[in-house]
Amino acid sequence: MAKRSAGLLIYRRGDGDLKVLLVHPGGPFWAKKDDGAWSIPKGLVDENEDELTAAQRETGEELGVRVDGTFARLGDYRQPGGKIVSAWSVEATTDIDVAAIKSNSFTMEWPPRSGSLKEFPEVDRAGWFTLPEAEAKILKGQRPMLLDFASQQGAG
Repeated sequence: MAKRSAGLLIYRRGDGDLKVLLVHPGGPFWAKKDDGAWSIPKGLVDENEDELTAAQRETGEELGVRVDGTFARLGDYRQPGGKIVSAWSVEATTDIDVAAIKSNSFTMEWPPRSGSLKEFPEVDRAGWFTLPEAEAKILKGQRPMLLDFASQQGAG
């Protein structure tokens, strides 16, 4: 069975534009990657966990803030590696300061085969992007989320 993740496509309106919040993965593999590397805040769904609850929990862990609002289901998206991501859109009801995010962390051996364990943030930065900017930044497998979101908002 495919692994399941859940996440939130957080958006805000301003200056006549819709902007979406994307996160950049932390760690050495992603350090020098930008276009095509960003994601919605998301993570694995625990066994017997409600997917929206998982999306909210994971977003809190990656941003360090709780996101509340009216959640609109976008759909399920099969990623190139086989994982299925369930996504919801939600309008930010408070300003999320992307410069002040506080992500959880993970530990891995770095450099490889060195025997040295290092800790890295799960998310090293976040940003607000217009839909055309987000299309360039987001992982290829998550681009359909942007299209469905634009359609949901009447912006596509």
